[in-house]
Amino acid sequence: MRTTYLTILAAIGLATGIATPAVAGDIGSGISVSGGATLVSDYRFRGISQTDKRFAVQGTFSLAHTSGIYATVWGSSIDDYVYNGSDQEIDFIVGYRKTFGSTTIDGGILYYYYPGSGGINSNFFEPYVSVAQAIGPVTAKVTANYAPKQAALSIGSGKEDSLYLAGDLSAAIPNTPVSLTAHLGHSYGPSYLTIGKGYTDWSVGASVTVKNLTAGLAYVDTDGAFITPSGRNAAKGGLVASLGVAF
Repeated sequence: MRTTYLTILAAIGLATGIATPAVAGDIGSGISVSGGATLVSDYRFRGISQTDKRFAVQGTFSLAHTSGIYATVWGSSIDDYVYNGSDQEIDFIVGYRKTFGSTTIDGGILYYYYPGSGGINSNFFEPYVSVAQAIGPVTAKVTANYAPKQAALSIGSGKEDSLYLAGDLSAAIPNTPVSLTAHLGHSYGPSYLTIGKGYTDWSVGASVTVKNLTAGLAYVDTDGAFITPSGRNAAKGGLVASLGVAF
């Protein structure tokens, strides 16, 4: 099963797949830099465990311009069943984000890179777009990720594509460091990004942020099944904990 768009923090507030908490610092010319590191008890991508339900270490680094253009590099440890022996996923993202009043539009391209995957065609790109609407302390967001037909997504029938649609709700509890989230998504296939012709994933979670530290807990589940070489069902529901630091 392939990885990007969800760490556990994705389940508790993901915008485009890069969920590690980050604090921006202005370096001049309208450019800010941010980054962070996160330890998760299980790396879930669209509900599917990428680590055989074991811990993962993740990190991110971003540059953003006041015009709305941004670039991010994000990485995570993964289990070698994800793609032909690779033990790492690295995502490269270039996008544009703009806020109009209480509405934020975000779009760009994700490129998934799996080093050490035995020389096979394992890398692919995926454009994405999202629209978020803030209503008081609550934010509602809809997201679409579409990976055009590519050899890396094939399950044996030539080049194949994939579509992922999702909706998210998030809310900060006033006068507290606590945030709550809910997520519902559906993967359309068949392709290497789906289990069978498609499946649905969902999650509910909470996080607490104190200064530059964020701790989170979420329940993540799907209506599908994906059995790993160890015999675990990577699509089965479970709790995922995370601890992240921003710098």
